[in-house]
Amino acid sequence: MKKNNRIIYWCQACGHQSPKWMGRCPDCGQWDSMVEQTAPSGPASAARKALADRPEPVLIDAVAMDGEERIRTGVDEFDRVLGGGIIAGSLVLIGGDPGIGKSTLVLQVLQHLAREKRRVLYVSGEESTRQLKMRSRRLAPQAPGMYVVSEIDVDAVIDMVHDQKPDALVIDSIQTMFSKDAASAPGSVTQVREATMKLMVMAKQTGIPAFLIGHVTKEGAIAGPRIMEHMVDTVLYFEGDQNHVFRILRAVKNRFGSTNEIGVFEMKESGLEQVPNPSAVFLSERAKNAPGSVVTACMEGTRPILVELQALISGSGYGTPRRTVLGLDYNRVSLLVAVMEKKLGLNVAGQDIFMNVAGGVRVSEPAVDLGIISAVASSFLDRPVADGTLLLGEVGLTGEVRGISHLPARIAEVEKMGFTRCIVPKNSLKQVKGAGGIELVGIRRLSEIMDILF
Repeated sequence: MKKNNRIIYWCQACGHQSPKWMGRCPDCGQWDSMVEQTAPSGPASAARKALADRPEPVLIDAVAMDGEERIRTGVDEFDRVLGGGIIAGSLVLIGGDPGIGKSTLVLQVLQHLAREKRRVLYVSGEESTRQLKMRSRRLAPQAPGMYVVSEIDVDAVIDMVHDQKPDALVIDSIQTMFSKDAASAPGSVTQVREATMKLMVMAKQTGIPAFLIGHVTKEGAIAGPRIMEHMVDTVLYFEGDQNHVFRILRAVKNRFGSTNEIGVFEMKESGLEQVPNPSAVFLSERAKNAPGSVVTACMEGTRPILVELQALISGSGYGTPRRTVLGLDYNRVSLLVAVMEKKLGLNVAGQDIFMNVAGGVRVSEPAVDLGIISAVASSFLDRPVADGTLLLGEVGLTGEVRGISHLPARIAEVEKMGFTRCIVPKNSLKQVKGAGGIELVGIRRLSEIMDILF
């Protein structure tokens, strides 16, 4: 008699498997995420067979490094996030909210590579070739050397790669890819994992860099099993608010570069345009001598960016005051407000507090603590911070102002943007050898800031 296939249940959120159905996944805690699938009873898939044929170990000093130079795409902000360019044979996963511009970004990168006489292949499982042509013509008039195809069979895509031998490959999106070796529907955990594994093996064997575009769930994570992020070399998130024109490309994993770098783009009718000087853009519409408005400098990788912190304090009409924070850590702001009440004597406990980072940017480092406190105090006292003043410093629970890193780089950006005075931690002044035309004011305690600003 023919042996029946074994039935197992996979969690669509994390990939956990169980012999029986459960309402809640015991691994990730998601409800109603277990789906029934047939476990493969035959030989391993083609990808696992390829991995099984392991070569003999060699000495690491004997490994040849010829031809390992990075491929420059011509989009400097994209190259910056990757660590200087594309590595041959790398597998890059790009995620982001629907409509944020993932496909537009990758299509523009391929167009730049095609204009440099490189052969590129764009595989779409969501659009037809006519739709790709319409979008490509809107971004650039011509793209010689760029091939497009509408296909969801991952095995057929790999055969095309071996025939065409492109210099770069894009899969849009990985959730639409289908493998015959997995008995499940496209988009399931098994299919996504199987397709990613096959593309990873292809990229390593051929040396062709591949970009995978992934959809993002409502929780903000890339849809599919978490193991997919472990298999790829680089994971990039394309962030931004659809109500703002600015988009930020951020690396959360990069085996060939730093994960602290970001790329800033501006969405226009002709596509995404690079923003080489984000500080000037974020401060272009700042109102001068406005209470509650303070400028500070945050570090994104090796790049200092000047941002405007806005605070609004108003009387509360309810028993419990409201705390609304956009672009900053809510818990950090609450902590700093408590320090203000204790160390500065400002009674803001019964007031509604609203904070925002202008431009839709998100700031998380503690070096902007002094700017947050100054913005709240400025709005509470209804007194503006003097124009041309910038504040930097981390604030502790006892009211001390702690030192920060990369102060020379921040000061150089501050001077370039035309600011005349910078209030910094006194312990960090030893990092700066020369301040140029900027007045540096060092403070040790939070109480000193009130006398300096107000």
